[in-house]
Amino acid sequence: MSRYIGPKGRINRRLGDLILENSGAIKALNRRPVPPGAHGQGRHKLSEYGEGLREKQKVRYFYGLTDRQIRNLFQKAAQLKGNTGENLMVLLERRVDNIVRVAGFARTRAQARQFVTHGHWYLNGRRIDVPSIILKAGDELKVRSRNRNVYENLIGTSETTPRGWLEVNHAERTIKVLALPSFDDCSLRVDMNKMIEFLAR
Repeated sequence: MSRYIGPKGRINRRLGDLILENSGAIKALNRRPVPPGAHGQGRHKLSEYGEGLREKQKVRYFYGLTDRQIRNLFQKAAQLKGNTGENLMVLLERRVDNIVRVAGFARTRAQARQFVTHGHWYLNGRRIDVPSIILKAGDELKVRSRNRNVYENLIGTSETTPRGWLEVNHAERTIKVLALPSFDDCSLRVDMNKMIEFLAR
């Protein structure tokens, strides 16, 4: 399935949570916190399959992934030591586009992904344009000098929570990964058991 580019307010209403961050989607959920459609208020309880699908869809839309990307990351997480679900969420949190977002250099993850794709950032001194790169402890991101002005009006306008595993310098336009994040540092909360059961089918 390709990346979603349709009405974002419908996604927040369908999943019943603040998944997409643009102002229109936030207002849509606040105004009508029920699923979209003529029968949104009268929908029946979801099956186990439906609950697992909903949790997977939350991850897909929140991080802006395709189903194939989620499956590939799930397989990678299963090969790591520890809880597969927690490993999966930590891998997602370490993506370049997510780190640019949580560091306050973009208002949404979609915007952060666009900045990376357009080559605004250096990773350890090397220009990158792939938003799915997973960073390691010690890696450093820096805005290219020619793109510094793009972030002038963005810094400080995004709602961000300080991350102890990141060192952010807005003046120098740099982000350094001090350590790998834990599951508690992840930006999205989902029912891990239901999602993993769904992905393991």
